Amino acid sequence: MAISKQNFDFVSAFVEKQAAIVLEPEKEYLVESRLQPLAREEGFTSLDEYVDAVRAAPLVNGRHSRIVDALTTNETTFFRDHFPFEALRKTLLPEHFRRNATSKILTLWSAACSTGQEPYSLAMMLRREFPKESEEWTIRIVATDLSKRVLAQAEAGSYTQFEVNRGLPAPYLIRYFAKDGQNWAIKDEIKKMVEFKQLNLMHSWALIPRCDFVFIRNVLIYFDVETKREIFERMKSVLTPNSYMFLGGGETTAHIHPGFEPSHFEGATCFKLKG
Repeated sequence: MAISKQNFDFVSAFVEKQAAIVLEPEKEYLVESRLQPLAREEGFTSLDEYVDAVRAAPLVNGRHSRIVDALTTNETTFFRDHFPFEALRKTLLPEHFRRNATSKILTLWSAACSTGQEPYSLAMMLRREFPKESEEWTIRIVATDLSKRVLAQAEAGSYTQFEVNRGLPAPYLIRYFAKDGQNWAIKDEIKKMVEFKQLNLMHSWALIPRCDFVFIRNVLIYFDVETKREIFERMKSVLTPNSYMFLGGGETTAHIHPGFEPSHFEGATCFKLKG
């Protein structure tokens, strides 16, 4: 199924407005591959017929949001890239626990959490490596994503053999998962540590608390420079003093926002508010 230039322009403009995702003109193949299953599911024989129907439908009927969902990349794994988690485990969390021994509060935000592997990785690491603090401290792990579909899977906490094979160490699988038919279900002691919420990063962040650590990784690469600058500016009101923001391996605040400085720990680069 091919898509006409007129309908591609509509889809790309709508997705950019709703989710700040920039689809360049050469990305027609991506739109076609992602929307074909939706068109077939609804009985359309061409993408143009499907997009025409979406354009004619009211925003509240769900078709528009399904397009945004389909064009959002949801690639993730447990303990993705390894180094940020090592930086937390070896240096940053011990420092935080020492510095905040009186208040005993720790808040983490996994933005664009997809199907939940990242926030669950944080929860498992805290339970395994810091059992005393996990019991005695007030720990919040807030996980957000634009997509209702991936959030439903994340909240269910059920993963295929292929998914648990990607990055999850065997001791974590044995300790924190139970076999559930052909899948693996994460245990309640980990599930209850994570709060999943739907959030469009371009809309209000009112539901986000002040955070000590923010993981907003491998999502800004889809945004233009102005949108990245806006995200970083809004992040200043979320981060607490002495907090850190983790970006994806190819992402940086350099030449985008002057309010952050890079810090290097255990092979990972994270960003701290200046001053």
